[in-house]
Amino acid sequence: MISKLQKTYSEYPQKFWVIVAVSFIDRVGGTLLFPFFSLYITQKFNVGMTEAGFILGLFAISGLAGGMVGGALTDKFGRKKLIIIGLIFSALSTLFFGFISVYTLLIPLAIAAGFLSELAGPAHSAMIADILPENQRSEGFGVLRVVGNMAWIIGPTVGGFVANYSFFALFVTDAIISCIVAYLFFRLVPETQPLATDETQHLSLSLTFRGYGQVLKDYAFVAFLVAGILMGLVYQQMYNSLPVFLRNVHNINPSGYGFLLTTSAIVVILFQFSVSRKIKFSPPFLIMAAGVLFYALGFSMFAYVSYYGLFVLAIVIITVGEMLIMPTSQALAANFAPVDKRGRYMAVFGLIWMIPATIGPSAAGIILDNFNPNLLWYLGTILCLISAASYTLLHFRIGGRIRFSPMTNTDILPSGEQNS
Repeated sequence: MISKLQKTYSEYPQKFWVIVAVSFIDRVGGTLLFPFFSLYITQKFNVGMTEAGFILGLFAISGLAGGMVGGALTDKFGRKKLIIIGLIFSALSTLFFGFISVYTLLIPLAIAAGFLSELAGPAHSAMIADILPENQRSEGFGVLRVVGNMAWIIGPTVGGFVANYSFFALFVTDAIISCIVAYLFFRLVPETQPLATDETQHLSLSLTFRGYGQVLKDYAFVAFLVAGILMGLVYQQMYNSLPVFLRNVHNINPSGYGFLLTTSAIVVILFQFSVSRKIKFSPPFLIMAAGVLFYALGFSMFAYVSYYGLFVLAIVIITVGEMLIMPTSQALAANFAPVDKRGRYMAVFGLIWMIPATIGPSAAGIILDNFNPNLLWYLGTILCLISAASYTLLHFRIGGRIRFSPMTNTDILPSGEQNS
């Protein structure tokens, strides 16, 4: 095992592993706070989940705007600056949550925090795409998923102990970790943006933002996004509607739901990297279609089974789909993007998660409150099948005929090292 780990380590550039380590610290900080945020709102401000859900919705909507702005700024000014600025200002906005005592003040603060927290999102993805050649991106994003799930095991456990002492201590801890990560990025991570051509170097900021119009004219990429949004509407229910469904319909308490999430994280940690390696040279759109079919099977089970052990099996099946979809979708988005528009492409790719996060919970709430709860999973299965069919069609239309991100002699890192 040690020799395999050493071989894997040697296959990737050192700067990639530095980013992985720093990202792990950052994710631990985020997972310290996120699982307890709705609990903090309902407890401190004496409001219900409707009010807490409204605040979480503001996070998603403003995060969408932050990602779009960040994508353009990433292509104009580089990755490293945006990541450091995003971390510092996100730390400040997070810290303010610990000081306010009036619910209405949460609204502007949630808008600001959501915007700032997603400002650097496209820069992170673009940085990985800069560092890794096309044939390593899926595995590279898979490594980041393993690290993220390790953080989900550590963060909430530590965060639970801290929250028992003080919610304010959670905000302070998260802010301190963000500042530490910003310092580590400043000291250890070099700028990775490929050298700009004369044309792109002198492009005005307004023209940089107009570049989003060119992204949306990439109709194959837009079709890829639409299929992903359909899939995301279903996947989002795992974190929003599923715990309510399990509690109301099957009397499963929060700890039972928490065990399901822990099971998912453990499966990812154990198998994500080997899965990414095995699918490395497989047709990516067909991998996406297969992953969505696993979603269809796993989520549909919630409508038909009532034994807890089968709920665990359903989560495992969904997690298999995750392991296929998550790194492949990120690699595909990066491969679609021309070198000088990676930030904007990755920002638009964020719509796959932001749109479902914005409309998914409220739409599911209408179904759960007014109709047969199992209808949620029936409709989810249909959406997954449509999404899988869309990915399959994309494979036959473009998957075998074009290379999304051709490497050229201009795709060079600032150090002069070829990006291939």
